[in-house]
Amino acid sequence: MNIEFNQLRCFVTVAEELHFGRAAERLHMTQPPLTRHIQLLEHALGVQLFERTSRSVRLTAAGRVFLIDARRLLDFAEQAALSARQFGAGEAGKVTLGFTAVSGYELIPSLIAAASAQLPGITLLLKEMVSVGQFAALDAGTIDLGFVRPLNTPSALHFQLIASEPLLLAMPEQHPLAALEQVPLTALHRQRFIMYSPDEGKYFHDLIHALLHGPRVLPDYVQHISQTHSIVGLVRAGLGIAIVPASAQHFNVRGVAFRALADATAFADLYMAWRPDHRNPALQALLGFASSHFSSVQQPHPAAEGEEGRDHTNQ
Repeated sequence: MNIEFNQLRCFVTVAEELHFGRAAERLHMTQPPLTRHIQLLEHALGVQLFERTSRSVRLTAAGRVFLIDARRLLDFAEQAALSARQFGAGEAGKVTLGFTAVSGYELIPSLIAAASAQLPGITLLLKEMVSVGQFAALDAGTIDLGFVRPLNTPSALHFQLIASEPLLLAMPEQHPLAALEQVPLTALHRQRFIMYSPDEGKYFHDLIHALLHGPRVLPDYVQHISQTHSIVGLVRAGLGIAIVPASAQHFNVRGVAFRALADATAFADLYMAWRPDHRNPALQALLGFASSHFSSVQQPHPAAEGEEGRDHTNQ
């Protein structure tokens, strides 16, 4: 049995009009080819769909039953074509995002909320992981887009700066340094200090180490931890003080005070990272949207002006 979608359209139109002339006009065709399409469809099905006289056209019992499924088939075909066009245009599809724990408290939720309203056909799948793990996942193709800290990596990725934030000192509320509005770096000398891991927390480890190296501040490193929220938790427990990105304040951990560093100008940058050879139309649409979204809600620190929107390779 060979049934064409054009024959189904002709049948449904005639069934709705119950008049071959009006149906032909709706279909922008003449009546003879319309009649021929109906005849071919009836021949393929082996049943009569219409009872035709010189004065009227009526559906047969078989025609009434077939009309239900014919409409379903046409709706399905139209939806399939629409889905294909949306996917090809990046209006539909899936994008897997990697993100760091800190970015998951404000930046990622704001993006998801905005994208769900503006790009409803795109499904975002989220995977929390440290930056090093995201680079490996981007290489392997298990995530499409990463929200990472800038690290030296051999991967040929594209990067775009989306946020920049100052580093703050985190300490228990009863710590003597909490009485200061701004804490000089020299005050950290010999203080019990919770440091980022040199492996999984490499970006912050190197950033803070360079910050303290200038004034030759030597804290007493008591722990090396990879995740910011874990470091803030240990600070609350009184194990030591720590330097963390300002976004750590969003953890709302009771008993922890955050203070600016009086003589420090270090900022923590966050980038979007993706493979330039990706073949995901939905990712391309999300990149354009995310770039506009973050430029409207995030302002880089002065040292980063001019970098917003540029691609960076091997940061």
